[in-house]
Amino acid sequence: MAKILLVEDDRSIVDHLNIFLKQEGFEVDTAMCQADALNMAAGSPYDLLLLDISLPDGSGYAVCTAVKAYYDVPVIFLTASGDEFSVVTGFDLGADDYIAKPFRPRELISRIKNVLRRYHRHGSTLEYGGIAVDTVKGVVSRDGEEIVLSALEYRLLLVFFNNRGIVLSRNKLLEEIWNIAGEFVNDNTLTVYIKRLREKIEKDPQKPEMIKTVRGLGYRLGD
Repeated sequence: MAKILLVEDDRSIVDHLNIFLKQEGFEVDTAMCQADALNMAAGSPYDLLLLDISLPDGSGYAVCTAVKAYYDVPVIFLTASGDEFSVVTGFDLGADDYIAKPFRPRELISRIKNVLRRYHRHGSTLEYGGIAVDTVKGVVSRDGEEIVLSALEYRLLLVFFNNRGIVLSRNKLLEEIWNIAGEFVNDNTLTVYIKRLREKIEKDPQKPEMIKTVRGLGYRLGD
């Protein structure tokens, strides 16, 4: 049974989701402010965090950052903010998904299960070019030193590792990360995230040896 911490300051949403999530078989704790959320998360590891962005004494961003400093945990943001800045900020802090209010409970359950599957899938360490990806812990390292990636960067890297030597078109890459960022991912955004990923994993980002551009076709990991 997955244990979820729901952090939300709207009592009606808390009461409704608390009942619904428990009916779906989840164990649920709730907090209505940043301070309570941090105390609860520090005292008891959770399998997933559902975080509202706007809290009376802080923000879900702060909770996400603080808790991930304790342990690796998947995060889904619940937000009334539909602007690109709020969504991208959450992903850059390590969030795995977001869902905008008002949302359908069944859609939220589906997203929760998808995120948990990604975190708990059985896997091994993928290695190439000095980069190692622990697919169970979600940790990426280069020559033994951990590299901090956002959720989108990590997802992109996994797509490349799982398709080593295969040319991936831009459309294919966009399809693979759509489930994380939805409408906020477009061709320009993809270019930005590939650039960021290269800056973190390549020895010389200006002359990439891992993620190579195949002119007119897309990108490929390795030869």
